[in-house]
Amino acid sequence: MENLFEVSEVKLTYKRTFELSEMLKTLSSKEICNLLRQSFNLETLDLTVSFKVLLLSPQKNVIGILNVADGHTFAKEKVKLIMQSALLSNADRIIIAHNHTDGDLTIRAMDDYITKQVKKACVMMDIELLDHIIITSESYYSYADNKRL
Repeated sequence: MENLFEVSEVKLTYKRTFELSEMLKTLSSKEICNLLRQSFNLETLDLTVSFKVLLLSPQKNVIGILNVADGHTFAKEKVKLIMQSALLSNADRIIIAHNHTDGDLTIRAMDDYITKQVKKACVMMDIELLDHIIITSESYYSYADNKRL
């Protein structure tokens, strides 16, 4: 090791693949749910849990959707991935979403835990958490609509 004081370089890049005028504008939770539904594999919606983050501009235009995790476990590392994706995409607002495979929209302790952890991280990074949407094959639940944020 010739130079003990060298460190690896980290580069952050953001490359938009569309024009600003082409960005979708989010409005209601129902429209957001319909948009998110397109990013889920509808064949496995009732079989496998997937966790997504919708990245939004200051004007609430959709920058993109990231699949954060598949499976029933949600670790603290996923909050870091959510925040990393928001920062790398220059998102000012985010919406998190996941599906309940049993079709039951009852809020679970883990749903509240995830929401609180992401909200806490968002506050630190000056990013607004607009909603947490839970999707089933037949319906959805919005934390924002139910004033739970």
